[in-house]
Amino acid sequence: MIKSKYIAAFKALSKRPVFSSTEGKEAGIPARMLAYFCSKGQIERISKGIYRVKHVDFDRDFEWEDLALTALSIPNGVICLISALCYYDLTDEIMREFWIAVPHSTTSPSRENAHIVRMRNISLGKTIIKMGNQKLKIFNRERTVIDAFRYLDKEIALKALQSYLKINKATKPDIDKLLKYAKKLRVDLTPYISALTI
Repeated sequence: MIKSKYIAAFKALSKRPVFSSTEGKEAGIPARMLAYFCSKGQIERISKGIYRVKHVDFDRDFEWEDLALTALSIPNGVICLISALCYYDLTDEIMREFWIAVPHSTTSPSRENAHIVRMRNISLGKTIIKMGNQKLKIFNRERTVIDAFRYLDKEIALKALQSYLKINKATKPDIDKLLKYAKKLRVDLTPYISALTI
């Protein structure tokens, strides 16, 4: 059980999805006590210096919880590539690690089971989605498809484009936006789109 002198601090920290050891210290919890509460199973160490109070309010059936926690622990991070393709159902790939983009000018943070990609123009196509009760940054479908051609295997990229171009009730492809992003990110999609739309 959390000791009474730390209850108020943990109550405040529990309102955040994750907190750093520095934030814990600022709330009045020394590093040795964070290690103690981890050993007792009352808080969880997500990665070096990053923690969460165990009862964070995620939906019970929330399949994306680990991705969300990793993304939330990286302040400037944006969910990208395989993780975004899986979220948008644009790939058959299995998400074995969490793909997070960070600004090219920053140092890549180290997170367990995370693939950090330093990217330029990180604001292009960045959008906010809700996972469980949390708001997360992710690249939109168009940026995700373009990035697949920039960073991933061509087979994965072509499958993503093919899936993107399928019209269904939930999603409709925006070819103009896709080509605009392709031009900005210097990817020539025209031959692939022509081949897939004939």
